[in-house]
Amino acid sequence: MVIFTLIFTACTAQLDGLQKVRIAEVTHSIFYTPIYVAIEKGFFEEEGLKINLTTVPGGDKTMTTLISDGADIALVGSETSIYVNAQGTDDPIINFAQLTQTDGTFLVSREPIENFTWDMLEGSTFLGQRKGGMPQMVSEYVLKKHGIDPHEDLELIQNVDFANIAPSFSSGTGEFVQLFEPTASIFEQEGKGYIVASFGEESGHIPYTTFMAKESYINENEEIIEKFVNALYKAQQWVYDTPSEEVAETIAPFFEDTDLEIITSSVERYKAQKSFAEDPILDEEEWNNLQDIMEEAGELPERIDYETYVNTEFAEKVLK
Repeated sequence: MVIFTLIFTACTAQLDGLQKVRIAEVTHSIFYTPIYVAIEKGFFEEEGLKINLTTVPGGDKTMTTLISDGADIALVGSETSIYVNAQGTDDPIINFAQLTQTDGTFLVSREPIENFTWDMLEGSTFLGQRKGGMPQMVSEYVLKKHGIDPHEDLELIQNVDFANIAPSFSSGTGEFVQLFEPTASIFEQEGKGYIVASFGEESGHIPYTTFMAKESYINENEEIIEKFVNALYKAQQWVYDTPSEEVAETIAPFFEDTDLEIITSSVERYKAQKSFAEDPILDEEEWNNLQDIMEEAGELPERIDYETYVNTEFAEKVLK
């Protein structure tokens, strides 16, 4: 219902006198709270923009949509821009605003553990995320940081489709699983699993999810990009300045099948560990941390200079 409404109102943009911007998000998640806040609170409309938001599951499909002009802006992990640009293009994909700055997954145990330590994973069966994606690369990075070889010291399952990871764990696969919110909290509420650790806290700041566009679109639509970043920054500030209960009530229309209590606890957990970026700037340290994680996982095609695929001009301007 929410996406339908957004598409419908976006199609009437010309009648409203607003500029239409098509965004393809890689998944629909409470992890992306600030973008939904910006829509619901009218921050984009205040800037003269009407947002058409669609969900295109999977980083490869999201990027294909962007490259083929099915979207103006993609909301997806920065690693996808590295993968795509490494294949060679005359119109590179540029990261211009950051939405999340940590990994958004949690380690969930099938049984409650009072005093969890990472060595408890040794010899266990761990239901992880897709190979080559940021959640899986981060989990491997964290495990290695704690002296655990993810391919030797435990049974790592990473061939389950994203949409089926939670159902697979529910049906008995694995002793530990890596989950996003609100699924992790829902599992706790239902007694199906117990959150024992945060991959976001363990891995540090990275450009986990960013807004990106083709260089040609940015160059031809600088005013739109500036307005977009202005609205995003308003939402980022509002999220951190507002009680989690009110934030949850604001984004609840985007998650009609999720209890408000679960939305609130998910928002609070992400705020507490500063998963939502506090401003749109993707800084060089974060970019290098991302590449370190990709390199450790054996997934980095080549190291890329920060300035090559990151444009902070609009983010820096809004902060001034």
